[in-house]
Amino acid sequence: MADDTPTRNIALLIDADNASWHAIDPVLTVLAELGTVNVRRVYGNWSKQSLKGWRDMTVKHGIEPQQQFDLTKGKNATDMKMTIDAMDLLFRGRVEGFGIMSSDSDFMPLAMRIRQDGLPVYGFGESRTPEAFKRACTRFIDVAALTAVEAPPAPSPAAATATAPAASTATPAARPASDVSIEQSLPPAISSAPRRKKADVDPELLQLLVDAYDSVKRDERGFVSLSAMGQLAGNRSSFDARNYGYRRLADLIEAVPNFQTELREGGRLYVKRVR
Repeated sequence: MADDTPTRNIALLIDADNASWHAIDPVLTVLAELGTVNVRRVYGNWSKQSLKGWRDMTVKHGIEPQQQFDLTKGKNATDMKMTIDAMDLLFRGRVEGFGIMSSDSDFMPLAMRIRQDGLPVYGFGESRTPEAFKRACTRFIDVAALTAVEAPPAPSPAAATATAPAASTATPAARPASDVSIEQSLPPAISSAPRRKKADVDPELLQLLVDAYDSVKRDERGFVSLSAMGQLAGNRSSFDARNYGYRRLADLIEAVPNFQTELREGGRLYVKRVR
């Protein structure tokens, strides 16, 4: 499988008054289909308590906050500022795709104008977003659907009770058959490599890796390019394997029991999820 990882420069512009900060993680993952989100800006009046969630996200995801005062009651300068910035970015010629987070139909002309220059526009908003804006975008994604997909299903109390003792008391001879078969299916280079215990794998990190894997095109055997997977993970957060004690992403992946790796011609590493 050829490594067709997109490398385009993408700009994400966020209308904080009309976008949920809860969806920023999956939005960044989706935009990785286009390229790397290097321009990240969120617009709003930061004196509003209702925007506290977005204030926190600016630090976590490296998003540049843009202050816009509410100078006239019932009027919002955010739309105008976002439009001006988008046109500036468009005419500089260095941005090759846009993401617009808003449920406001006022951005319909902006989306249409950007697409007229041949650039893709991904819109992210609620289901109530007017059809005019939805149809003006190259793709429009309902953020409620995105966050529903992101949230892992909660285990039932019965299942949690049943599995808890086994996790704490099982000996190597008493390991579940599923774990044994998975371990035996791994190549020697993987199964013999030192790795963290399953309980030591950070759940947020594991979810990030699984989301990235699920978003990459797989070959006929279920493998994906490690470089493509790494770009998706890095696009969503300030992800770096060294933050978790590993020199390379390959070392990190090999330490996670949920993945199997395979080295192919040209020194390219491929990854397959095994559980």
